[in-house]
Amino acid sequence: MSTATYARTVRNESRGPGLLLAHGGGGSVESNYGAILDGLAAGHTVVGVDYPGTGGTPKAEQPLELDELADQLVAAADAEGLDRFAVLGYSLGGNVAVRIAARYPERVTALVLTATFARSDNRLDLVTGTWTELARRGDEELLARMLLPLALSEKVLESLSPDQVEALVRDTAAAVPPGSGDHAALVRGADLRADLARIDVPALVIATTEDRLVPLSLQRELADTLHGARYAELPTGHLPFAERPGEWLELISGFLTGIHG
Repeated sequence: MSTATYARTVRNESRGPGLLLAHGGGGSVESNYGAILDGLAAGHTVVGVDYPGTGGTPKAEQPLELDELADQLVAAADAEGLDRFAVLGYSLGGNVAVRIAARYPERVTALVLTATFARSDNRLDLVTGTWTELARRGDEELLARMLLPLALSEKVLESLSPDQVEALVRDTAAAVPPGSGDHAALVRGADLRADLARIDVPALVIATTEDRLVPLSLQRELADTLHGARYAELPTGHLPFAERPGEWLELISGFLTGIHG
């Protein structure tokens, strides 16, 4: 395991059951879960880490590995005294969550996976390959122009004026973290189907139906591959925390309340 220090987010006011947060590529615990963090912490002891190159964690010197991200999140749970926990994964964080459940089956009580996939396909490989290259070149503006129409639902994007679109491009480019390309590189060629076949815990797959980054077909395939998984749909693009945070939280909390009481 790496000796690098991963920045940690902990909320334990409720002293409730453990809930690990695995964020998406190019995001952080705060940017992906900040809008629902209070709601999650109301019933759970919440622990998350920022991947290398985002939030408070320095950029990695070597290519990232999914096992490393999974192990670092479990190490954070250990440090907070959590023997068992549910895992909430968003986008790439869904892959991290699945890997945790496969590597630590005796410790995971439930999985919630949002806007994620069992495997990458040619389209997603092309997008994340371009993402990685633009990040390597330091062309954050072009990266933002590529990602925004994929991440936002058509309804939200078309509700903006041209000036608002340009402002959003600038804001998005300014917020691209140093490790964004490293995160995207983990998606290319990803295939979690062998891991999914070994998992037998209560699970909820929340599909973002207007998503043009991770197609709905890949999200449905994930639900079909994960034995016994419940399936729910959220009419958003790839950013449920930006478009429908309240509804996202309601789906997550309702499922976890049923599991943990």
